[in-house]
Amino acid sequence: MRPVYIAGAAETPLGEVNDHNELSMIALAASEALAEAGLSIRDVDGLFVNYMGEEGSVQVGEYLGIQPRYADSTDFGGAAFEAHVHKAIAAINAGFCEVALITYASRQRSRRARHREPPAGGMGVPMLQQLEVPTGLPAPIGRYALYAARHMHLFGTTREQMAEVAVAARMWAMRNPKAWARKPLGIDQVLSSAPICDPLTRLDCCLVTDGGGAIVVTTAERARDAAKKAVRVIGAAQSQNHWLVSQMPDLDREGMPGRRCGPEAFAMAGIRPADVDVFQPYDSFTISVLIALEDLGFCKPGEGGAFAQTGALRPGGSLPSMTSGGGLSYNHPGALGLMLLIEAVRQLRGEAGERQVPGARIGVAHGTGGFLSTASTVVLAHD
Repeated sequence: MRPVYIAGAAETPLGEVNDHNELSMIALAASEALAEAGLSIRDVDGLFVNYMGEEGSVQVGEYLGIQPRYADSTDFGGAAFEAHVHKAIAAINAGFCEVALITYASRQRSRRARHREPPAGGMGVPMLQQLEVPTGLPAPIGRYALYAARHMHLFGTTREQMAEVAVAARMWAMRNPKAWARKPLGIDQVLSSAPICDPLTRLDCCLVTDGGGAIVVTTAERARDAAKKAVRVIGAAQSQNHWLVSQMPDLDREGMPGRRCGPEAFAMAGIRPADVDVFQPYDSFTISVLIALEDLGFCKPGEGGAFAQTGALRPGGSLPSMTSGGGLSYNHPGALGLMLLIEAVRQLRGEAGERQVPGARIGVAHGTGGFLSTASTVVLAHD
């Protein structure tokens, strides 16, 4: 395979954005990412966008003035962007494009307009609304609350262990001037925050913010002209499994999407979990991180809570994770996966400032989507 690099990475405006729409946010991030790559809009011949921000590749291409040779708007939820990297590798190696722009923006906080499930009824209504919404199970948090309760039942995981994930994320956010939530946070505060869906409390749940970003994936030849150090993509994989929670495999069994794509990406990269210097899991909820740790082999199934409780995820820990502050404290614009890649790139470039992980050379971004329905993993390396 031809070597493939992320040569540019940039965020859109973050937090609560009232002076831009989603397309103008994307334009800002794309311009910055392309400048880092030493490229321009005219060089882009591949365009990858996730529909969750209510803009697809056609709309984004029109706005930016791009007529791509290859485009994709597959909605893999929060895992879409790692999956787009996987597809960009294939497209570049097949000769379909040379400069792929992966981008996304959402103003879900400002617009208060994230998609809500319609009421159930009628044969034309999707199965989720027919079979699960009538039970009163709210999406997505109800599903993740079930996962948390199941994890506690199967493995003895405690609320304190899940709360440790939120505390670790906040410790990193306190080092990130762009993070939304930067006040100190303790285990007791997470446990005593407002109950949302048992056993999850408000501080077990991700933020609701505006944001997004852009990355540029390209060939080694193009990456040589980058204004900043390009980061090599050495492994990538994606997987999907279920949509209805009733069809989900149990947490201690094979079949979970992360259990497939994580090891596949690691095998492609020729690494083991012990080789990873910095980890960017999708922290939509605290339980999501424990499951990711187990799926990717950083610990055995059922041991994610105990692993987190050692302080491994915190600054100075054995597996620095969520180093931007993650979806729990930094930003969560409906789909976080692109921002996991941006943070991984910055860590491997050594430009993360106060939150920089010393000597970081291998980073992993692991996105999940839906109700742990999809997963995609990207392994990056500092050449």
